[in-house]
Amino acid sequence: MTGPLLLGVRHHGPGSARAVRAALEAASPPAVLIEGPPEGDALIALAADEQMRPPVALLAHAVDDPSRAAFWPLAEFSPEWVAIRWALGRGVPVRFIDLPAAHSLAQTAQAAHKETVGAPGLPRDPLGEAPDSPARGGGSGEGEGSEDEAAGAAGHGGGEGKPDVGGLRIDPIAVLAEAAGYDDPERWWEDVVEHRGAGDDAADPCAPFAALGEAMAALRETYGHGGHDRDLIREAHMRLQLRAASKEFGDGVAVVCGAWHVPALEERTTVAADKALLKGLPKVKTEMTWVPWTHRRLARHSGYGAGIDSPGWYGHLFGATDRPVERWMTKVAGLLRDEDRMVSSAHVIEAVRLAETLAAMRGRPLAGLTETTDAIRAVMCEGSDVPLDLIRDRLVVGDVLGEVPDAAPAVPLQRDLTRLQRSLRLKPEALERELELDLRKESDAAKSRLLHRLRLLSIGWGEPVTGRGSTGTFRESWRLRWEPELFVRVAEAGVWGTTVLSAATAKAESNALSVNALAEVTALAEQCLLAELPDALPVVMRALADRAALDADVGHLAQALPALARSLRYGDVRSTDTAALGEVAAGLAERICVGLPPACTGLDADGAAEMRGHLDGVHTAIGLLPKARELGQRWGSVLLRLADRDTVPGVIRGRAARLLLDDGRLEEDEAARLMGLALSPGTPPAEAAAWIEGFVGGASGGGMLLVHDERLLGLVDAWLTGVPPDAFTDVLPLLRRTFSAYEPGVRRTLGELVRRGPATPSGHAAHAESTMPGFGAGLDGPRADAVLPVLQLLLGIDDNDLAGVAR
Repeated sequence: MTGPLLLGVRHHGPGSARAVRAALEAASPPAVLIEGPPEGDALIALAADEQMRPPVALLAHAVDDPSRAAFWPLAEFSPEWVAIRWALGRGVPVRFIDLPAAHSLAQTAQAAHKETVGAPGLPRDPLGEAPDSPARGGGSGEGEGSEDEAAGAAGHGGGEGKPDVGGLRIDPIAVLAEAAGYDDPERWWEDVVEHRGAGDDAADPCAPFAALGEAMAALRETYGHGGHDRDLIREAHMRLQLRAASKEFGDGVAVVCGAWHVPALEERTTVAADKALLKGLPKVKTEMTWVPWTHRRLARHSGYGAGIDSPGWYGHLFGATDRPVERWMTKVAGLLRDEDRMVSSAHVIEAVRLAETLAAMRGRPLAGLTETTDAIRAVMCEGSDVPLDLIRDRLVVGDVLGEVPDAAPAVPLQRDLTRLQRSLRLKPEALERELELDLRKESDAAKSRLLHRLRLLSIGWGEPVTGRGSTGTFRESWRLRWEPELFVRVAEAGVWGTTVLSAATAKAESNALSVNALAEVTALAEQCLLAELPDALPVVMRALADRAALDADVGHLAQALPALARSLRYGDVRSTDTAALGEVAAGLAERICVGLPPACTGLDADGAAEMRGHLDGVHTAIGLLPKARELGQRWGSVLLRLADRDTVPGVIRGRAARLLLDDGRLEEDEAARLMGLALSPGTPPAEAAAWIEGFVGGASGGGMLLVHDERLLGLVDAWLTGVPPDAFTDVLPLLRRTFSAYEPGVRRTLGELVRRGPATPSGHAAHAESTMPGFGAGLDGPRADAVLPVLQLLLGIDDNDLAGVAR
């Protein structure tokens, strides 16, 4: 062999991976060089560990700023992964030769402040988005969040993209596909490379790479470097590493890199010229490790620079030794059967025949994903696209989550989190799932503490959701989903401590000193109780007392009280001492009772709507406080003042009246009087409509109140029919918003009641025949007695007990 063996590939391609393996078997190179960050050389040996299961990724982050991070994902069907495993299995040296991550991450930080990436004076890479070209550049690096360009500079995804010639981006694969007579570049690449079988190149396994190298050389001769000067830096570094390896191991070393880089590595340049390109590059201190990855994050739609459309399909093609279409259809049938869809063996057979027929009609060597999807839609899904969404999500993309060995480097916080996950049997999974917790069980309480502590550290593994079961405080429901980016979040949170508990405590204490809004401090206190952080709670309570004493805005106080009331309930569930919290909450409630009436005057519509929400929150919160009886009486007098004060906006007066009525503090006659005053002819229609919204609007059960109270419904009906035509258009949106919140059955019943005979304001029907259904003149004794035997059976009581209940 003369010169290095250059294997230009598409990153994450099963055909490329098989071809690389065959070429390495045939050539038996003395060393293997792979496009990737050299900092990963110390971690390569872990790829042979039995616990290492792809998809995985190399994660690099800046030591002084872990949020500056980049990933280099590798799947089982990635050519780089196949090359690594081949070299480790045969004891052949293997190294990464791309630009170090120390430079890449520094360039990314530099790009965040100015329009240049890389060395000073070089134009910025115009491609920050996902590349469409499957063979160009080093294609698997991915930045975290805004760090997408770190992937472009660092790792496999570095130069992946389309050349830019005179402002026009050219896709090299599209050019080759068009020359071959294809209108779809992806389809051409699959037919030529990805769908090739294991024995298609048995005569000369290196022939496909030579042909692809020639094609890329022609393209680069035409389009140059494609307008991406950053590639010049990366390729200069790769040439230097290639020279060093050739000097150490001989000329027969193998290089696995993006096909676009092959002509650059063949180019004859001087060492001095390459070093000149690398001179003066910025640099940061970095750390690197292996982390699990997912098929979903390999997908192009996730924003990954070198993403592919169908990682699950590619994984199937790589793993299927024979009859890939038949095996794929069998997987699909199994999935649909698990979803209770009727799919028989005959469906599978017919779908395979149809896919192969479509491939033959379209001139394809093998039925691809397009043909199999069309066949599945027609045969197994009966023409519907709804089941196809499930197939795309579960199989075409997939939820496979890789694993890394315990020996992989990790920050102390990550190791503590891993230990807790194992001890609690709370395994990270890529597939979203719901978790129901009973806080009376110690194991479930420990899981709740862990999830709340992680949320406080901004590690969003789980999100609380409304449970389908009990709504009491002893139950919690979570939606869990582990994403690879969370490893970066853990690294960021590592600055707060070496364990989850110490880190959450330190961050809570820091937040208590830094936040300014009272509502933020009360929310933090709630988080501390949920996460059970006893050391942080005193600091938070001091900050809460200070903020509460200084804040005179009643709206802020009302916004803060509900979180404190919830915290008291959580403290009861978790056996936490909340005496100090109760004193602060009681003090807030007293101040709200004093300041709320003046604060509710002179409000505009938006301010009144906001204050109405505060009114509901405070009303619920006061019922949860330790001195609920005393505070409740005080609060009731405040509501009476609000309900009877003309200077208060109608929506607040109506809401206050409704809260009093629900609590039994307001007689129905008094409620009817207040409604009559609010809906009197002297009240502007808009103000009257606002009163109605406050009294019966929203999800407060106001619709059922009108259904069962003839007088109130009659008052509303009489007012509505008396609204002048010129004012009706103004109040219609408000009324529509009020009544649209009712259940359809409630709206239908109200309409039927009004249609059959509206009640008069005095509460009597106009005549006997128009009496509204649901209202009677008195108790119907025989009908009521008919219920008693059923009630007796349900309660399991005899006639004597029933008589006692009746008395």
